[in-house]
Amino acid sequence: MSPVYRGRFAPSPTGPLHFGSLVAAVGSYLDARTQGGEWLLRIEDVDTPRNVPGAAENIIATLAAFGFEWDGPVLWQSRRREAYAAALAQLQATGLAYGCTCSRKEIADSASRPAIDGGLAYPGTCRHGLPAGRSARAWRLRVGAAEIAFDDRLQGHVAQQLERDVGDFVLLRADGLFAYQLAVAVDDQFQGISDIVRGADLLASTPRQIWLQQCMGWPTPRYAHLPVASNAAGEKLSKQTLAPALQVGQAAAALVGALRFLGQAVPAELARASVAEVWAWAHVHWSFAAIPRQAAIPLATLP
Repeated sequence: MSPVYRGRFAPSPTGPLHFGSLVAAVGSYLDARTQGGEWLLRIEDVDTPRNVPGAAENIIATLAAFGFEWDGPVLWQSRRREAYAAALAQLQATGLAYGCTCSRKEIADSASRPAIDGGLAYPGTCRHGLPAGRSARAWRLRVGAAEIAFDDRLQGHVAQQLERDVGDFVLLRADGLFAYQLAVAVDDQFQGISDIVRGADLLASTPRQIWLQQCMGWPTPRYAHLPVASNAAGEKLSKQTLAPALQVGQAAAALVGALRFLGQAVPAELARASVAEVWAWAHVHWSFAAIPRQAAIPLATLP
């Protein structure tokens, strides 16, 4: 019988893991393990043009070297196109998904509202039918006027009016690739994920995933969005901001740093401990209540 709690860590292979990745991995791992739950590893490589050769294998090896232990085989999104196609077909059959001819330039020329996470909210140009003589380039999901709200375990009450804040969003892109929002919702359902612990940079996309779950008749997991680490310029640590890769030879120290970032009262002597000793301490002393309730923390402000 499966445990009540099932979490996951789902990196994209666009480069090596960095400190920000480690924070998300540590937070999700300890939340699962200290509740007697399973922790799964998923490689979110559905956006193939962004994948870096060898990055996925490097991520898996780095996680193993840092002492993470996941349950079951690794799930690869690039091998699950049939599952995404089946979900899209179900949404098409119910009329919730529709074809869209619009290019980015056309959307920019006709949109009047910014989207909540950058870009422009889709103005609904094609939701009542395609212009004469044109065929669909992408497929979008209809959104309603109702508010989508949830209570995040860290960030509190979150609410979005999707029609205003996002507009009908893409499920199948013009280049033939399935969009992140569809893939992640399908995979969370397939893997029976009960709890999603990830960075607050993904907070704004969560109502879209909840709407997808509702459209498909799937349960909604609990969410906890951890504070993300930012650099001196206030930018989230990422591959795009040239965050340095994790070094296996400094695994114990990096784990201690991630624990402290997450508000844990790590004793000074643990800085000289082994990876196994760090994890042993963390499993006993992990406190979810100690995690800062904010969306971002500049690394320069940490002690």
